[in-house]
Amino acid sequence: MPVKHPAPGDLEPIETASRDELQALQLQRLKWSLRHAYDNVPHYKRAFDAKGVHPDDLTSLADLAKFPFTTKKELRDNYPFGMFAVPREKVVRVHASSGTTGKPTVVGYTQGDIDRWADLVARSIRAAGGRAGDIVHVAYGYGLFTGGLGAHYGAEKLGCTVIPMSGGQTEKQVQLIRDFQPDIIMVTPSYMQVIIEEFRRQGLDPREMSVKVGIFGAEPWTEAMRRDIEAAAGIDAVDIYGLSEVMGPGVANECIESKDGPVIWEDHFYPEIIDPDTGEVLPDGAEGEIVFTTLTKEALPVVRYRTRDLTRLLPPTARSMRRIGKIVGRSDDMLIIRGVNVFPTQIEELILQNDKLSGQYQLLVTRNGHLDHLTVRCEVRPDAGAAGTAERRELGEWLQHRIKTLVGVSADVDVGLPDSIERTLVGKARRVVDQRPKG
Repeated sequence: MPVKHPAPGDLEPIETASRDELQALQLQRLKWSLRHAYDNVPHYKRAFDAKGVHPDDLTSLADLAKFPFTTKKELRDNYPFGMFAVPREKVVRVHASSGTTGKPTVVGYTQGDIDRWADLVARSIRAAGGRAGDIVHVAYGYGLFTGGLGAHYGAEKLGCTVIPMSGGQTEKQVQLIRDFQPDIIMVTPSYMQVIIEEFRRQGLDPREMSVKVGIFGAEPWTEAMRRDIEAAAGIDAVDIYGLSEVMGPGVANECIESKDGPVIWEDHFYPEIIDPDTGEVLPDGAEGEIVFTTLTKEALPVVRYRTRDLTRLLPPTARSMRRIGKIVGRSDDMLIIRGVNVFPTQIEELILQNDKLSGQYQLLVTRNGHLDHLTVRCEVRPDAGAAGTAERRELGEWLQHRIKTLVGVSADVDVGLPDSIERTLVGKARRVVDQRPKG
């Protein structure tokens, strides 16, 4: 499939600027953002004062390490509007997280914020190969989740024709893809797998769909899943990264010509990698937790926001800005099973090494007495010819051995029939079911 390389006129000047030019802009914007947060958000004034720092103390980018972190707890403690840096009347839109572990985190946007967000998602779609006039099928959820509307406004800003499908109604997703012939789909990778399955269920070859590029995000996914989706659907699979507390989708995006990790739009977000245990800033290339400070957000500036996403900062390639490696996982998604750190993505990689297994899986964690127990649930592909009990038991033994050898933890493996794993039709896949007692 031919890859769309950007013409020189397609890129904004900052995307090809020198490192010195970019850092000068970052420092100027960082000074403004710290002052804006300090002067207008009571939490930041208290936090800066408690740490003995002031916005005027920032004279270089490295000085940011002196300032306090922001976590989801601060956002929840100031629920709903206490972290806004502008009067509520200046906030034109509110988004919020699902709040599955407590109060939702609330994000506000001024009209300027909305415009910049649309610009950055447009930049992201363009990096993924999209151009004005393309048809974009948006299957991210709409509503309080930032995915659907973030993708929608960005695609419109680029000049695309938008199909605002949202999530769910998988049969209708396939019908509209066949009828409207979109060039691009924006969706979670796990739901793209469901759409591919639905094509096959209807006796259709997903490789013959019109879609050429999938822009996938909102959940960690592996290189193995990329290869699986690309082969199954005959498309280029490109990674978009973002989180609502920082903006939404479009904080970073892969370039289709390189597909070597999402490029952080560093003119709007300043990244750091820290040791998740000590908070120490780590050098580029070291694996740790990525932390973001917004440089241009008006309604909800965030200073050193701890994302819990584990990755590395990589040098620039296709653009002048640094990239992030594939998200290894989230520090708060990491399972500790009998002293071994286990990420769902590690299990996913192993499952997708066997072409008889589908990419659908769940990790069930229980406790027997004082010992944690891991059960991996997965399933065979409908076309794998391995639906018999003996074949599935053999596949389970193979995966059990791989997990023990490569991850270092003992697990039971339950290989089910096709479609036996619960599908997520809206939002992120539920990969972990933790039934251990709390506390």
